[in-house]
Amino acid sequence: MKRLMNQKPSRAAAIFWGLLPFLLLTLFYFVASEARLAENPNDKLLPSAGSFASAMDRMAFAPSPRTGEILFVVDTAASLERLGLGVIISALLGLLIGVPLGLIPYLRAGLSPFVAAFSMVPPMAILPILFIIFGMGELSKVALIVIGVTPLIARDMQQRVQELPLEQLIKAQTLGGSTWNIALRVVLPQVFPRLLDAVRLTLGTAWIFLISAEAIASSEGLGYRIFLVRRYLSMDVILPYVVWITLLAFALDFSIKRLTYALFPWYKAGREES
Repeated sequence: MKRLMNQKPSRAAAIFWGLLPFLLLTLFYFVASEARLAENPNDKLLPSAGSFASAMDRMAFAPSPRTGEILFVVDTAASLERLGLGVIISALLGLLIGVPLGLIPYLRAGLSPFVAAFSMVPPMAILPILFIIFGMGELSKVALIVIGVTPLIARDMQQRVQELPLEQLIKAQTLGGSTWNIALRVVLPQVFPRLLDAVRLTLGTAWIFLISAEAIASSEGLGYRIFLVRRYLSMDVILPYVVWITLLAFALDFSIKRLTYALFPWYKAGREES
């Protein structure tokens, strides 16, 4: 008898089963919306499809009467710029910190406890400090992402370096490789795809920090818009924005994954084998 754990769906079946929870959730929402609106046509908790269409037409297609800009586009561009800058800086710092910590025992003994302790500090708790130091502008929002994400990536990189086969490092040393050469030619090629994986895994955390910072102090951005309209109970704007953030996060995750497999085919083959 073929065990369930050894059965794999076809590509079409995998797509169907992947979409099924989303379809069921959407169906459940509109059934519940119809039920609530039947009792109270002015209910704002679960807007109808028509309310969503009207709200998104106003936000995504009609210029703002005050600024003449498309608010949905402005908010998306502002949030993606902050997120991209914060994640790129975090990835570079995480790599520069994590690889030496994993490769050099003296650095690991001296700095690893500090990085571990720093990663436990709730970034939202120091957001007021960032506002005091950097002001209420863009720098404080990017700094929050960097402070929150960099320690996570650095610790992951340290772990990945320590997991490399010791035999490789010993052979590289017997061939005359210095610590610098081994780091560049042995360690980095193997941990770089794992750096991209670490970036993917921390994207959700970066979005949390970004939305939180935008909600507190910003004049544009997806988080700013959500918290601005909440006072009016505008669920017809809030829910599409939440869905849009989710789609952006999924698209970024998918793109980084495909980029990783395109740049490092051996890494994809190893993942499939395991």
